[in-house]
Amino acid sequence: MTIDDLEYNTEREHLIIPEYGRHMQKMINYAKTRDTQEERNKLAKSIIAVMGNMQPHLRDVPDFQHKLWDQLFIMANFELDVDCPYPKPSRELLEERPNPLKYPQNFPKYRFYGNNIKTMIDVANTWEEGDLKEALIFTIANHMKKCFLNWNKDTVEDDVIYQHLYELSDGKINLKNSDEDLSDATSLMRSKTKFSNNNNKKNGHQRKSNSNNRPRKRY
Repeated sequence: MTIDDLEYNTEREHLIIPEYGRHMQKMINYAKTRDTQEERNKLAKSIIAVMGNMQPHLRDVPDFQHKLWDQLFIMANFELDVDCPYPKPSRELLEERPNPLKYPQNFPKYRFYGNNIKTMIDVANTWEEGDLKEALIFTIANHMKKCFLNWNKDTVEDDVIYQHLYELSDGKINLKNSDEDLSDATSLMRSKTKFSNNNNKKNGHQRKSNSNNRPRKRY
């Protein structure tokens, strides 16, 4: 055989379901050419048996046989006339586009706070007035301040957070005239810095330990 006689996959027939291989596709194409219904039915059942043996891990899947028959008709380009124990699939059903999923469309004005902050504010608005609601509101405000500092490393005044909270709550939460201050930036970012330092110390200790375990050179 010369190089000119080689057959490349790009020149061969397109495999509809490549997982079953080219020989399976050829068997299905052969079954399509048989003249009698009896012979096509016999070949189809044999092909289904081979397909099932090629995927033993799916035998416990519900409607496993139904799935194999659907794949058989798909690989036959819906041109195989055989008796099927299940409803035959149609090309139109296969090519039908699914309905688009309705994802939540949130377009927050201040994206650096995240989407959950709006949910937290809405929940706070449903609480009765009292100490618990006040504590929740200040917790939300401190969280907003921390999110702001994560986005902008510079300091931020409490009045800015109060204004944003007022806007996000549709004017229902107003801390503009509050005498209480939010947590300072250092304490809010301390946990993050502490976590980072602990990782650095851990990695440094590990590197140091590894260096001590190196075999010493003998001269």
